[in-house]
Amino acid sequence: MTALRREREDSYGAASYESFGGDRRAGAGQGAGQGPVRGSGQSYGPPVDDETVALRIPPASAFGGGPISAPGASAGAQAPGTPAGGRAARRKAAKGRHGRHGGHAGHDAPPGAQDGPDVPPPSQDERPLSRVEARRRQRARKPSAAVVVSRAIGEVFITTGVLMLLFVTYQLWWTNVRAHAQADKEASSLQDDWASGKGAPGVFSPGQGFAILHIPKLDVVVPIAEGVSNKKVLDKGMVGHYGEGALTTAMPEAKSGNFGLAGHRNTHGEPFRYINRLQAGDDIVVETQDEYFVYKMASSLPVTAPSNTSVLDPVPPGSGFTGPGRYITLTTCTPEFTSKYRLIVWGKMVEERPRSKGKPDALVE
Repeated sequence: MTALRREREDSYGAASYESFGGDRRAGAGQGAGQGPVRGSGQSYGPPVDDETVALRIPPASAFGGGPISAPGASAGAQAPGTPAGGRAARRKAAKGRHGRHGGHAGHDAPPGAQDGPDVPPPSQDERPLSRVEARRRQRARKPSAAVVVSRAIGEVFITTGVLMLLFVTYQLWWTNVRAHAQADKEASSLQDDWASGKGAPGVFSPGQGFAILHIPKLDVVVPIAEGVSNKKVLDKGMVGHYGEGALTTAMPEAKSGNFGLAGHRNTHGEPFRYINRLQAGDDIVVETQDEYFVYKMASSLPVTAPSNTSVLDPVPPGSGFTGPGRYITLTTCTPEFTSKYRLIVWGKMVEERPRSKGKPDALVE
């Protein structure tokens, strides 16, 4: 039971009771608004000071005029953005800010729980699609018939271009490689047969080699075979002798006549590609098993029709020859990479030299 005291020391210092406005004669009360003291028989009003029961705020002068705060108030102050409530509320707010596994909160995080700028809600395209919407979008992504047709045409053009490129490569490069190899093999075989005495002058079968043509100015050394068949002679890189049918021409050893030869200008070894560069007086040599026949270039016909077979006559018109003699005629296609016309080169024999006397001057470097 609380009793009155004359003087007391409060919890804030050594000041007397009267210093706080108290009355010595005031009766002890149980608190503001309580009834009379038990056994006194008298009623008292509210005491001037209710310090005996309740807390009070002391004057500011007792603490130097500064504000009073409860112990630990600064430590317990909430930081900005910290949610009110206990530990469970703080954990829930932290989960909302960082996600369940430490990521950022989704669009369903509580307000104020996001750490950083506000994240906009997902757009229409980011939301999961229903099966109907997914099928509708899949159908919309399928190309139209016009797109399919244009793609097919494009693929056809690309394929055609690739095939044409491969064909051009085959014609301009591979046919030359293969024809040079075949021609070199035939020339080596002829020389081996001549050295061993197996070869014999006479009538040769179509495709059979019997001589070697030399054009020193053009660095041409190519075997001569009987006939002008593409498959048997010309496409193998050799030069063909007009020796069949109505276009039969004389052989080099004949005492009079025109020795006619044909060869490719482009592809398949292209032995006659540059005969248009020959000038009057350039050497053309035909080597056989027993002799060398040396011709001098005399004239040419740059363009003529393929049907003009008169260029192979014993005395060809337009050649400049006026009478019978021992001539040579070289024929090939013109312009280059076409077979529309023919290019003709004529020559006249100036020397017949047995092999026993060695090579002619035209072949001696």
